[in-house]
Amino acid sequence: MAAERQDALREFVAVTGAEEDRARFFLESAGWDLQIALASFYEDGGDEDIVTISQATPSSVSRGTAPSDNRVTSFRDLIHDQDEDEEEEEGQRFYAGGSERSGQQIVGPPRKKSPNELVDDLFKGAKEHGAVAVERVTKSPGETSKPRPFAGGGYRLGAAPEEESAYVAGERRRHSGQDVHVVLKLWKSGFSLDNGELRSYQDPSNAQFLESIRRGEVPAELRRLAHGGQVNLDMEDHRDEDFVKPKGAFKAFTGEGQKLGSTAPQVLNTSSPAQQAENEAKASSSISIDESQPTTNIQIRLADGGRLVQKFNHSHRISDIRLFIVDARPAMAATSFVLMTTFPNKELADESQTLKEANLLNAVIVQRLT
Repeated sequence: MAAERQDALREFVAVTGAEEDRARFFLESAGWDLQIALASFYEDGGDEDIVTISQATPSSVSRGTAPSDNRVTSFRDLIHDQDEDEEEEEGQRFYAGGSERSGQQIVGPPRKKSPNELVDDLFKGAKEHGAVAVERVTKSPGETSKPRPFAGGGYRLGAAPEEESAYVAGERRRHSGQDVHVVLKLWKSGFSLDNGELRSYQDPSNAQFLESIRRGEVPAELRRLAHGGQVNLDMEDHRDEDFVKPKGAFKAFTGEGQKLGSTAPQVLNTSSPAQQAENEAKASSSISIDESQPTTNIQIRLADGGRLVQKFNHSHRISDIRLFIVDARPAMAATSFVLMTTFPNKELADESQTLKEANLLNAVIVQRLT
């Protein structure tokens, strides 16, 4: 019997953390029935006298068997800690007109969520409504999500030579809506759509938009963009980054302008291609070539955009090139022009020089109108 009472005493102390004398009092009052003694202990409010032992305060009075570090030593303390966690979500609690147990309790405004928590809620809500994580792909803003099938008409070719082709009309589109693709980027201090401006999380005008995202719905302003078509919305997580507005894409000039004139007047060549070929052949035959002497090929870029290549002897002069051009392009006979070299750009003023003397062997000569 003594051993059973000792076991009950140890178990009572282990459960309640009460002193041994106090435990013995409740057990003796209950006829050493452990369950009745525990019930009597908590009904009597015996746990209110239990204190938390703090290692940092040497003068603390300890009547329990708790370790040296801070811990919850009663069910009431545990409930109190849970209430504090709930208060962090609801808002800070204030008491007026008395103590904590007798005064009036006033709950402050809810604690504002940080941007990270807000982004977590948006992604969580989207996933709960069927959104899936995908690899990032590069799409232009407003690009359609999938290629549109051909919807026009066409001809079905005959299977045999005697079978005629038949026209097949295409199906008409059921709606005139346009499928669009939108990228929602969630930044540290706000969000943006495609390459648009930053919109603050705290702006009341954006509250309905964010709430629709959290519910897994496409916001009304995006549905209006599609005009009845399908909206494909991608969400990108940039919560640890500051907003950076992307550089605008290059857009080619689409306006009107004036074409500037060239440094020389344009020469109109009214000859037909056949006549022009005949003139060039005639001009080439007019150049007398001595095959026993060294030769060179000269390329001539004409002012009308054409090109001529002619063989000359080293002893031919620059004036021979001028005569060759006039014979090949009779329209230039009455036009004033000069001959120039390329790289460096130099005018051939002395046309009495031979090609060798002017260092024009295998050179390119440019005709410039004056």
